[in-house]
Amino acid sequence: MKKHTQQIAEPQDKLVYDPEYILMVRNLKKYFPIKGGMMNRVVGNVKAVDGVTFNLKRGTTMGLVGESGCGKTTTGRTILRLSGEKTGGDVLFNGREVYDMPREELRNLRTKMQIIFQDPFSSLSPRLPISEIIGEAVREHGLVPRNELDAYVDEIMDQCGLQSFQKERYPHEFSGGQRQRICIARALALNPEFVVCDEPVSALDVSIQAQIINLLCDLQEKRNLTYLFISHDLSVVEHISDSVGVMYLGNLVEYGSKRDIYANPLHPYTEALFSAIPIPDPDVKMNRIVLEGSIPSPANPPEGCKFHTRCSKCMECCKHEVPKQREVEPGHFVACHLYDDVTSRLNAQAAAGTEA
Repeated sequence: MKKHTQQIAEPQDKLVYDPEYILMVRNLKKYFPIKGGMMNRVVGNVKAVDGVTFNLKRGTTMGLVGESGCGKTTTGRTILRLSGEKTGGDVLFNGREVYDMPREELRNLRTKMQIIFQDPFSSLSPRLPISEIIGEAVREHGLVPRNELDAYVDEIMDQCGLQSFQKERYPHEFSGGQRQRICIARALALNPEFVVCDEPVSALDVSIQAQIINLLCDLQEKRNLTYLFISHDLSVVEHISDSVGVMYLGNLVEYGSKRDIYANPLHPYTEALFSAIPIPDPDVKMNRIVLEGSIPSPANPPEGCKFHTRCSKCMECCKHEVPKQREVEPGHFVACHLYDDVTSRLNAQAAAGTEA
């Protein structure tokens, strides 16, 4: 009997743009070559991003979580076209393929897509005052007249919780939280529509983290911003996100709304990841799922499902067949063989209801 499954990871001739989404990513791949031997030839590839598919609604936040080295940051940088050419897949921003844009159009796009880096100190030039750090790109793109640039920088600083008298100071004169506010101000000065937040609070104290998260939420509401929020802190992601994607070794193993992901995690890796979230109640016993072994090398990933070497629910098919991304419930996608029959049954029921 032929199975009827709903899949979104299968490649098509052309990705159809939906105006509801500011960003549409399909089967995105980014490989880094490994060179060796006397001739320094390519002998392999590090598959940092290996077939990521998701859509991001305008004015919302998508949290991207996973272990260190799973490809979260590379995904964000590849979407912004900051890591050279992509290896494969599609990236549509407002209906335009980012990697097909001519140079002048790409230059204009840079003002609409920005990034906040993880380390607020190394991402700021120590030789430039804050006014120049925030205003340099604004002046370069001609967003405001030159005689209004100074007042514009003051306005942006005020929105990010910085004082105008601080603009002639240098980054080393600020605390970590203030430096991150400078990074946010630099990104927002170009009036972007989409911002990649690459672990923007991981280097900060917990009390400062809350201030920065609240600032990002306020700015999103005022400016109708869309965030891709990369983090390993699941509690922060739960607070700020509308949808959540879970990455493992270059693949998006589960994706859906925050409510569905946190209330009903489907993938065994998601279950293990969420079991590590601390619960501030001494009377609650945590059912911690401890994964055996270490994450495999992205240069030599396992055959079949990449998670099968650490999965307690591994089946024989997991060792040889790559699972397809399936919609198990409306808007909730998972790439796991455990749900092959479930998806087929649901689709068969839906087809039978339509025919009736």
